[in-house]
Amino acid sequence: MQKQPLFIMLACFIAGILLAENFHFGAKVWNFILIASVLIGFLSFIPNYIFQKFRGVFLGILFLSIGGFFHFQNSKLPKIDEFVGRQKFIFKITKKLNSNERYRRYEAEILKLKSFKSGNPEPLKIVVSIPKDEVKPDFKHYYQAESFINLVEHPNNDFQFDYAKFLSRKGICHQAFLNSGIEPISRKDLSFAEKIKQKRLEILENIDASQLSPKSRELLKGIILADRTEMDSETVNDFNRSGLVHILAISGTHMAIIFWTMLFVIRKILPFRLRKIQIGLALVFIWAFAVLIDYGPSVVRSCIMLTAYYAFVLLQRKPDLLNAVALAAFAILLVDTHQLYNVGFQLSFIAVLGIFWMNRPILAWFGNLANRWKRLFATVFSVSLSAQIATLPLVIYYFHQYSLVSIPANLLVIPVVEVIIIFSLFLATLFSLNIELQWLTEVYDAAVQFLLKVIHAFANADFGFAKNIPMTLAEVLLAFLTIYFLRQVFLRKKIRPVLNFAAILLLFIALRLSLNYYYFKKSEVLLVENFQQKHLIIKDKNLAEFYLSPKADKAKAAKYLVEPYLSKNRISEFRIHPIPEKARSANHGGKAYPLD
Repeated sequence: MQKQPLFIMLACFIAGILLAENFHFGAKVWNFILIASVLIGFLSFIPNYIFQKFRGVFLGILFLSIGGFFHFQNSKLPKIDEFVGRQKFIFKITKKLNSNERYRRYEAEILKLKSFKSGNPEPLKIVVSIPKDEVKPDFKHYYQAESFINLVEHPNNDFQFDYAKFLSRKGICHQAFLNSGIEPISRKDLSFAEKIKQKRLEILENIDASQLSPKSRELLKGIILADRTEMDSETVNDFNRSGLVHILAISGTHMAIIFWTMLFVIRKILPFRLRKIQIGLALVFIWAFAVLIDYGPSVVRSCIMLTAYYAFVLLQRKPDLLNAVALAAFAILLVDTHQLYNVGFQLSFIAVLGIFWMNRPILAWFGNLANRWKRLFATVFSVSLSAQIATLPLVIYYFHQYSLVSIPANLLVIPVVEVIIIFSLFLATLFSLNIELQWLTEVYDAAVQFLLKVIHAFANADFGFAKNIPMTLAEVLLAFLTIYFLRQVFLRKKIRPVLNFAAILLLFIALRLSLNYYYFKKSEVLLVENFQQKHLIIKDKNLAEFYLSPKADKAKAAKYLVEPYLSKNRISEFRIHPIPEKARSANHGGKAYPLD
């Protein structure tokens, strides 16, 4: 507790969030727990030997209860109404979401609705889908529309993604498809945050209107302005298969490059004696940049850690990575405890902890690093490998795929990407000023096309690529424990660390084999609804047969039905059959399953 107090308190705070998520106590219970924990926390400040001895325990209980109480408060949903028939309403958009083939999708707030009772001040959060042939909405207008407002339903099967639960963490329970059009209404009451969002939207529109090729435009918007909503599926798939998708998510690498770029520029303007002002201005810039791109978890984490690091430097103190990580996590979770369940939040922090835990042991295997270029290569390799080792369990748990190509791909592509990020920042700045230099856009276009071709080549290298990899939460925890002991194997060339590592690894393998056997023995017949279409799944040991609706989109069925079922049930063999168009039911094992 004395060496890493903030990090240990964070662990207790997170434990409280997990407690509140899995045990649904009432308000009275949480109020009692919080008051009792505060009283216990006060005991740690009593100058008594016994109380001082258990001070860490008292503070741990206090932060556990605070985490649970905060999450309980954040988990309260507004009254969920069901709306009958078409509704006329006025709404404003709050965030742009990923588009699909037919619709642009947005998070929005309904401000005026006939079903609202007078005096109801709370806007209704909702996801709206607007046809692509409609005018793009912006933050400068309210919009009037008429549509059905439907509840987002939970899936009937545990292997399907629970979109309703995902949205509920944002306080959203409804969605609407605005097929009959929208009518804009001018507004003059934009908040400061909405003005920033509108400015970002205008920069995105300037990029769309430029002479860049479509793929270059989308990459520029993605790696600088955190907008991947219009990126084509082929490009996204290439980044996924090559293990380079983290390039598209603005993270610590992006923010560090942008910070150092700005610091370099400022140092050319201001004299060295103003070093503190130079660093301060660079920090102000990255925080302003974070606000512009809507401060995602990894962005905020990077900004806080950079700020903490340079604060230590300016105060002539030794930087403490773990406490900086804890400070960043606290700042995010105190605002919204649901961010703990954000995949980006988890991967971002685990990657940093992985670098902290594994970077030095991996570097130690390179021996003497006196040569500058050898040291540079070793550092890039060890940082990349450390982050990949640490995030591997979560990547497989959430995405059920991995490619060994990602290791050489990261080594070769990341240096190029660093140059592209600086280039993109400069180009986006010009677009924000309505300046477009044709020769510059042509050079950028050529550089991006080269980068995308390299990534596409890595994505097409099938060796080492596996998908539908099963992974349960218990396996994830054991995998992290294995990584924990792996550090000692690298550092201490002795037998005991190897035995500890081997014991945990064998336990992990035993659990995996047990789960494989359990699912192999399991047989079932499921009638599944997906995109309002009914499908039949028949599983017998290691074979699954999918009988799909004749109206089913094969690509969507594979992505949202077939692959999740295969990974959940650890199946390697499957067949897909179309259901005859006139079929109304299916019979299996003497039981009829209705298909209409």
